[in-house]
Amino acid sequence: MKRIFSVFLIVLVLTGLYAGWNLLGPIVSAPENKFFYIKTGSSYEDVIQEINSQKILSNTFFFNLIATSLKYDKHVKPGKYLVREGSNLLSLIRMLKSGNQEAVRLVITKLRTKEDLAAKIGANFEADSAEVIKFITSNDSLASYHLDTNTIMTTFIPNSYLIWWNSSFPKILSRLKKQHDYFWEGERTQKAKQKGFTPEQIYTIASIVEEETNMESDKGKIASVYINRLKKGMKLEADPTVKYAMRYFELKRVAHVHLAYVSPYNTYQQKGLPPGPICTPSINTIDAVLDAPETDYIFFVAKPDLNGYSNFANNYQEHLKFAKQYQMALDQLNIKH
Repeated sequence: MKRIFSVFLIVLVLTGLYAGWNLLGPIVSAPENKFFYIKTGSSYEDVIQEINSQKILSNTFFFNLIATSLKYDKHVKPGKYLVREGSNLLSLIRMLKSGNQEAVRLVITKLRTKEDLAAKIGANFEADSAEVIKFITSNDSLASYHLDTNTIMTTFIPNSYLIWWNSSFPKILSRLKKQHDYFWEGERTQKAKQKGFTPEQIYTIASIVEEETNMESDKGKIASVYINRLKKGMKLEADPTVKYAMRYFELKRVAHVHLAYVSPYNTYQQKGLPPGPICTPSINTIDAVLDAPETDYIFFVAKPDLNGYSNFANNYQEHLKFAKQYQMALDQLNIKH
C-alpha cells in the first residue's frame, strides 16, 4: 500500500511539474516576424489554427484548457501582438485576452499618388489597399470628412503616427485628419490667409515646390515665383505638374511633346493651381511656402552646375539666358529625357 501511495505521489508531482512547465515555462516560440496577427472577425478556432500553423506552441492542449477557463474563447480580440521568444503560456493568453496589441508606427514621407497611399496603408494595416482606393476615390465616402477626391491628399501631413493595426481605413483617416486640423490650427491658417490662400492651396503649392528642389534655402524663393504668377494670372508652367499628369516621375528633361499632354494637372495648359497636390510635401516645405519672401521673381531654372540650386529672374530676357545655360549643361551630359 505504501509503495502504491509513493508511486501515486511521484506521478502526481511529475504531473504537476509537467503542467507547471507548460504554464510557466519558456515554451512559446516567436513567429517568423515576431508578430501574431488576429484578423477582425476571427473565431477562437481561427486563433488556435494560426497558433498551430505558425508553431507558436508545440501543442495547444494547455492553451485551450486555460483560455476556455478564462472565457477567452468567447472574447477574441483582433490586433497585432508581439510574441516574445521563450515567454510562457500564461503571459501569452493574458496578452491576447486583454487585447494588449502593438501599435503600428505609420511613417508618412513623400507620397505622390492615391495608389502610393493605398499601398502604404495596405502594407502596414489590416485594411486592404483596394478598399482604401475605393474609399478615397468616392466623394460620397469623403463627404463626412469635408474632403473630396481632389483634396483628399492634403489631409496627410508627413510625420510619424501610432495607429492600431486592425483600425479600419475610415478610423485611420479620422486619426490623420485630426492631426491635419491640429497642424493648421492657429498661426499657419492665419499665414495662409495673409497670403490670400486656403490651407489646401498652400499645401498644393508646397507639393510643387517639394518636387522642384531639395534645397531648403531655395524653397521660399521658388514658392514666391508661383505665388507671383498666380497673383498676376499667369500659368504656373511647373514641370513637376507635367510629370505628375503623365505619371512619368523619372523624367529628367521636359520637352514640348510632354507639355502637350492633356490633363487638368498640366499647368502649362491650365491656369491656376492643379486640382490637388502632386505629392505630400514635408512640413519644412509647407512652412517655407507660408514664410515665402516677397520678391519680384516670376521665373527660375536650375543652375548649370546642376548642384540643386536655381537661378531666379524677374524678366524673360534674363530667364532665357539662365535657361540656355541649363539646356547646354543637359546637352553636355546627353540627358535627353
